[in-house]
Amino acid sequence: MEANQHLDLDALKELQAVMGDEFSLLVETFTTDSILRIDGIREAISAQDAEAIRRAAHSFKGSASNMAAPNLTNLCRSLEDLGHNGSTEGAEQLQQSIIDEYEQVKSALETL
Repeated sequence: MEANQHLDLDALKELQAVMGDEFSLLVETFTTDSILRIDGIREAISAQDAEAIRRAAHSFKGSASNMAAPNLTNLCRSLEDLGHNGSTEGAEQLQQSIIDEYEQVKSALETL
């Protein structure tokens, strides 16, 4: 898949122009932090803790939004909404979709 299917390239170009040499550090930090955020989501789902799911998804949603990854942002929002509603039903499927989309985003970022 092309990078623009997973990233808002115009927004990323603006961010890259503003950040200059710091942009590569931002990408590296996003990649490292994403692993921790996915682990947090996994743990919350394993514990069937809707509030923890909401918090973990909210955190990852913010990171994804900052990196101009709209599909990942929307998936995290869906998981956050699930937790907000006190439900864990469907959380595992959303988790897998989030992981799959994150891998696509990560690959797309590596091509920039």
